[in-house]
Amino acid sequence: MKKVTITKKITNIENLRNELCTVYEQLRTGDIGLSEAKQAANVAGKIISSVKTEMEYNKMIQSKDTIPFMNN
Repeated sequence: MKKVTITKKITNIENLRNELCTVYEQLRTGDIGLSEAKQAANVAGKIISSVKTEMEYNKMIQSKDTIPFMNN
């Protein structure tokens, strides 16, 4: 089985979504194993969690700053 291959640097939420779709396709076709797909999903979840924390903080301090990761 192949390892999970990231096709480009993940700099925003759209890149992350596309990469997770690639991981799903690789899992579906048997190109990667369940363990590799779980690890990729775990890392993605941690990235998303950190962005959510930043969003909640901005809301709490009533900041109008944008979060670069959420922009395309």
